[in-house]
Order: sequence, then C-alpha cells, then structure tokens
Amino acid sequence: MKSHHPKLKTQPRPLFSCGFFCHCTQSVLSPTNSHSPPLPLTPEEPPPPPPPPPPPPPPPPPHQPESSSSSSSTSQSFTQWKFPLPTSPLHPRFRTDPKPEPDLPPQPLPPPIPFTSLQELFHLAELQLSSGSDSDRLAALYLLERSLLPNPPSDQACQPELMRGVVGNLKNKAGAKPATKILLALCLAESNRRVAVEAGAVGAVIEVVAELDAAAGERALAALELMCTVAEGAEETRAHALAVPVMVTMMGQMAGRGKEYAISVLAVIYGGGDQLVVAAPPEEVARAVELALQGNCTPRGSRKGTQLLKSLKEYGQPDTTQDEMNGCDS
Repeated sequence: MKSHHPKLKTQPRPLFSCGFFCHCTQSVLSPTNSHSPPLPLTPEEPPPPPPPPPPPPPPPPPHQPESSSSSSSTSQSFTQWKFPLPTSPLHPRFRTDPKPEPDLPPQPLPPPIPFTSLQELFHLAELQLSSGSDSDRLAALYLLERSLLPNPPSDQACQPELMRGVVGNLKNKAGAKPATKILLALCLAESNRRVAVEAGAVGAVIEVVAELDAAAGERALAALELMCTVAEGAEETRAHALAVPVMVTMMGQMAGRGKEYAISVLAVIYGGGDQLVVAAPPEEVARAVELALQGNCTPRGSRKGTQLLKSLKEYGQPDTTQDEMNGCDS
C-alpha cells in the first residue's frame, strides 16, 4: 500500500538576502492573530562570532621621581606666569592692606625762646590772654609753657596783667594744667611772688586745688608755699576761710611732695602772726597731721610735720615768758 505524504510548502524566498532583513517578509506575531507564524525548516546561518576582546593594556610604568619633579617644575613654571591676585589690577578687592609704616619718633618741641626776647613774648601772651578767644588763650599758655620750662628765668619780672591772665586760667578745665606749670615757674623768681599774690593766686589755688589731678595739684601747692614766703601771701592764706580744711584734705589725700607742701602751708598758717585761725580747732588739725605722718611722706615733710605739731600744741596759749618779763620789770 502506498502512503501519501503531504507535500510541504516551501516558504517564499525573501526579497533580500541580507541577514538583517531576512525576516522582513515573514508575518509578525500580532495580538489579533492567534496563529503563530510557521517556522522555517531550513536552518539559518549562524550569526558571526563576536570579535575577540582587545588585548589588555600594558601595565603602567613604575613611578619615577624624575617625572614628578618634571611635572612639579612644569606646574611651577606655569604658576610663575599667573598674575598674583593681591596686586592684580583686575581684582582690586583682593588687594591687601598696605604695610603699616613704622612709628616715627615724635617731633621735638621747638626750643624755648631766648631770654632776650622773653619780655616780647610776655607782651604777646598778655594780649592773647586778655582779649583773645579760648583757642588763643590756650595757645598763649602752651607757648609760655614751652618758653619757661624746663629752665625758667630767675630774674625776669612778670607784668601784673599777664599774671592775672595765668591765674584766671586756673579755674579753666582746659587751661589748668599749663597754668599751674607757668605759675610755679614764675613764682620761682622772688620778685614775681608778690605779683602773684596781688593777682589773686592765693585764693585761686585754695579754691581749685582739690579739683585738679595729682600732678597739677602738687604744682599748685608748691606755688602756694612759695607765695607764703612773702608777708602778703602768708597773711592772705591765714585770712582765707577754706585754707585750713582744704590743706587738711590735701594732706590726707596726697603723698610725697604734695603732702609735704600741704603741711608746709599749715605750718605757715599756725606758725606765725598774732591772727587766730578759727576755721578748725588745733586739736583736730594735730590728729590729722599725726595720721598724715604715718603714711608716705618726704623727710622734709616729716620735719615740717614735727614743727607743725609743736606749733599746734602751743597755739592759742598765753605767752608766759612775756608775762614773767613784764612782772620783773614792775
């Protein structure tokens, strides 16, 4: 019996023989088509094998110091051509502050005017102190200070008008410091002490010395002690109502020469003349002097304090020696 084999249909030859488009004419599986396309019976040519992988790169050469030095030198040579930012004109905000200049020594003060022209200077300062503005008066005081210090003349007389201008600035806060220097320098000359007393320097010093700083107060007390060496100055100091309490206060507050000058003025007040001082009892002043001598005091101040304590014990007591002599005469 002869078997019948169905004849296979050969698939139509693709239009293109290119491997990429060999399946272009075949039916594509579609979601509406439930039958899968028939598979080709003829084996397809296998795809070409993938290309062999490239050979691995050669290992890097070992590290050589010459290459690092050359690279660093190259980078250094490159940076040498770059503009430094702090000094670049394109970047002013990166400029650094200029280096501070070294401190120069202060300029020395002008030398004092020679004594041959000091009288002319006194006349000029007198005009500025009497009729000038505040700045003119202050400039006149500093000019006198530079001219009289540190070597004040001992034989140069001061005019009363000029002395009144200097004394008037003792109560001026801005001019008090140079005024005390000028007053002390002028009072070193004995002929000017009486001029200072007549210009009201005694009362001005007593009234303002407690408000001055330590150095200016010390100079003011020194000038007051010099004015007390003339009779008019000692008499005016004893007559001032604030002389004793102010001197006791300054004696307790100041040290060294300031305390010495205050004790000397108190010794003048209680040590001479027949005028009694009623501002403070001598017993209270004696206790204040004893306390002051326990602190910092100069040798001259200690000697003056001892003399003052002796004068305070004898102050106000009748002179028995004079009474005995009167009795013997009778």
